[in-house]
Amino acid sequence: MLVLPTTILIDKPNQKRWHMAFAVIYCSRAFSTTPLKKPRKKSPVSSNRVVIDVFEPHPCFPKVDQSILVGIVKQKNLDQVGKYDGVEGLACGLETNLENGISGDIDDVSRRSEAFGSNTYRRPPAKSLLYFVWEALRDPTILILLVCAALSLGFGIKEHGLKDGWYDGGSIFVAVFLVIAVSALSNFRQNRQFFKLSKISNNIQVDVVRNGRRQQVSIFEIVVGDVVCLKIGDQVPADGLFIDGHSLLVDESSMTGESDHVEVDLTQNPFLFSGTKVADGFGRMLVTSVGMNTTWGEMMSTISNDSNEQTPLQSRLNTLTSSIGKVGLLVAFLVLVVLLIRYFTGNTKDENGNKEYTGSKTNVDDIINSVVAIIAAAVTIVVVAIPEGLPLAVTLTLAYSMKRMMSDNAMVRKLSACETMGSATTICTDKTGTLTLNQMKVTKFWLGQDFVNEHGSEFEFSGSPTEKAILSWAILELNMDMAGLKQSCEIVHVEAFNSTKKRSGVLMRKKGENTTNVHWKGAAEMVLAMCSNYYDVSGNIKGLDDSERKKFDQIIQGMAASSLRCIAFAHKRVPEQENEEGKMHLEEKCLTLLGLVGLKDPCRPGVKKAVEECQYAGVNVKMITGDNIFTARAIATECGILKPNQEMESGAVVEGVEFRNYTPEERMEKVEKICVMARSSPFDKLLMVQCLRQKGHVVAVTGDGTNDAPALKEADIGLSMGTQGTEVAKESSDIVILDDNFGSVATVLGWGRCVYTNIQKFI
Repeated sequence: MLVLPTTILIDKPNQKRWHMAFAVIYCSRAFSTTPLKKPRKKSPVSSNRVVIDVFEPHPCFPKVDQSILVGIVKQKNLDQVGKYDGVEGLACGLETNLENGISGDIDDVSRRSEAFGSNTYRRPPAKSLLYFVWEALRDPTILILLVCAALSLGFGIKEHGLKDGWYDGGSIFVAVFLVIAVSALSNFRQNRQFFKLSKISNNIQVDVVRNGRRQQVSIFEIVVGDVVCLKIGDQVPADGLFIDGHSLLVDESSMTGESDHVEVDLTQNPFLFSGTKVADGFGRMLVTSVGMNTTWGEMMSTISNDSNEQTPLQSRLNTLTSSIGKVGLLVAFLVLVVLLIRYFTGNTKDENGNKEYTGSKTNVDDIINSVVAIIAAAVTIVVVAIPEGLPLAVTLTLAYSMKRMMSDNAMVRKLSACETMGSATTICTDKTGTLTLNQMKVTKFWLGQDFVNEHGSEFEFSGSPTEKAILSWAILELNMDMAGLKQSCEIVHVEAFNSTKKRSGVLMRKKGENTTNVHWKGAAEMVLAMCSNYYDVSGNIKGLDDSERKKFDQIIQGMAASSLRCIAFAHKRVPEQENEEGKMHLEEKCLTLLGLVGLKDPCRPGVKKAVEECQYAGVNVKMITGDNIFTARAIATECGILKPNQEMESGAVVEGVEFRNYTPEERMEKVEKICVMARSSPFDKLLMVQCLRQKGHVVAVTGDGTNDAPALKEADIGLSMGTQGTEVAKESSDIVILDDNFGSVATVLGWGRCVYTNIQKFI
């Protein structure tokens, strides 16, 4: 890009041409919401000359202009991308290597932040303590009490004198002051706590490539020029441009309100917006603008973190308090009228048995004192009738519970979750990562129908997904040359893992050859069903007839019964002409089975005790997993979800397809007996939650994937996983379990019940 000096003098013959250039530059900035730099003062020139002010790029990045970078994505300006020679040209201007990312050292990150801003946005100012004092004073109950206190104080002094007459009114004033002080302080602290929690919940970890190494950094540390890796369920951390990837679909409903997913590619729509979610596929993006320079940043800066959310219990108690207050006022008014009528009709007597009111003979001071005493009695009824401490008790116990739950690895996103969890009668939990450690490790390998090895490797990759466990096994145990494989092959098309099909595939072209190979990996029985041949231990291809298929089924069942996750690999060679440009597809029939691996994922220590505690508390625990029925049964028995006597019961363990094929009547009849649902899809999980709620259960659901979002929203209380959970799942949940441990779910249940216990004690 050509960078002009700040002030340029142009002769008259070229004015038209420069006028057009100026218009283009001005318009490209006019649409940008970023404040432009203050133009320098124009030098006095003669009438036959034109002065143009050009915005200066940052000295560290002379080839790019921030306002143009911001406008490229906001306006989806493909022409401007073309002027920079595409993403590669922009990356060059931002001093970014598209393969290795930025250098990522402290100096590099700081100069990028200085040039283009940080990935943070301005928040509305936090509410002060005085605001909450004023809010408490505006409460109708408090206002009534203040009026009553004033009347009581006045009447008391009038009747008994200043020395003894201030007791009743003064004590009410003290009580009201305490209620206002405690309520305001509690809400103030709760607001501060919500503010801190929101900072923690917004502090998402993002995968970036820096200095050639893929690493996780805080979303707040993302800078312009970063290369960000995106996968299903991720939140796009900043505005940017698509570099490469496969089948990338983005949910832009948070920005546009449109529910349809938008396809992102390199030619037609390379634009990615901060705050949107990845619905499918994976890819890499180049960050072009961050923080307040993004539409998401501008929008979020106007949203207040208002934590004055009322839980259903608080609303009910406030309604109750209001109703009691109204009844108290009505009764007090009736008492006032009756007492006044009785007094003025001569039906009341003094201590000596004489009538208090005898018409004109009664002293005016005596009349006033009697009326004051009657009004004081009515005021006392109002004061006693209003249980002003009840809503306050709920606020205090919720605030305390939230604080303690945070220390117990549970972050409350919605205040109502604290109390709702206390009412839960059923918990539908995931297996992987929640009941198990998610420390995948290959322990068995079958090539054809021959068992090859059983490893006791010293290497263990903590918290790794299935793919990483398989890769670590292939590299560390089988000595696979990953670098050589990448250089010799070219990826043509990828089908990302699908929770319904439970498999993923890749179409690869061998460089220098005229053929492509399709490779599939996934749940063993799913991949096996796609195969018509298999490799034996000697590398010979054999046909897969019914008898051979039964032998493989027995191998799979044997591994599953040992609590192993069984993964199968298959491939097929496809002639090049069958995969013309624009007609790419992954063959799913007549594949050749390469082999089977069994992955061990041990149960978390203490999970059995946590399950037993929930069951003892009257809460039914159900396990819903995508694993096959044998693995699911073994893990459920190990965790205590499935008792030995339940294993033989029909209906205790079902597969997702069986459950969804029930008639509605059968489903409603059998849903309570189900302890384990295997090979389930997200729809099956949603269906179970709906059935349980229709049966009158209060349902809690744990989930970590994008496809768990419908079930998390449908449940009375959604619990997402903080470590393995996607941002979509967290966004759909009420509570985030920070350590992904079922033990923390049981703790949350205990704190939920604590709310009700405290209220019962108060009453």
